[in-house]
Amino acid sequence: MTADLAEKTDRYGLLLGEALEAATVAPPAETPMADAAAECYEMAESYFEDGRHFREQDDLVNALASFSYGHAWLDAGARIGLFDVPSEGHLFTV
Repeated sequence: MTADLAEKTDRYGLLLGEALEAATVAPPAETPMADAAAECYEMAESYFEDGRHFREQDDLVNALASFSYGHAWLDAGARIGLFDVPSEGHLFTV
């Protein structure tokens, strides 16, 4: 079971890293929506860093949770139009 959790944690960490690279802010700069996008992106980055820290500590449960939460911030932001993201592929559900 630990091997499965480690594989899943690493896979989700890579997924979030790729998603962070692929997402760009969609609303025009200096608008409230651009500010909201920046805040969502910052949350995703923070969860990514937390996940990396937990993974380095072999805390797989908290690492996986952090990576999952981080991706959820990006995915939700993409669904409501805060981010331009690829419509094809495995990174987003939009």
